Amino acid sequence: MGVSSRIGGCATWEHGGMTDWMIEYVYDDRADERDRLRPEHRAHLAALAEQGSMPAYGRFDDEGAAGALLIGRAETLDEVEAMLDTDPFYVAGLVAERRIRRWPAVWA
Repeated sequence: MGVSSRIGGCATWEHGGMTDWMIEYVYDDRADERDRLRPEHRAHLAALAEQGSMPAYGRFDDEGAAGALLIGRAETLDEVEAMLDTDPFYVAGLVAERRIRRWPAVWA
């Protein structure tokens, strides 16, 4: 992993110059197409996770709009966008909205 430091009893992690990024996907209403592409989408995210670039991801499972939360790890916003641009859901136009924000996580 990285080097930890403590802030108010919580751990923060340095990832060799990498920054954590919060990514929110909001999907369009084509659930059947998402179901069809889900294996490719998951394989893409799993490959990023194996490289250390996507330590966490998952769909929302509540009453809100269909979507997902992903945590990316990269040096720059451009690098994050590049890894997301090849996501099969994004390529197929199933991601109606994609929000990316720098996220200096504090881990309890």
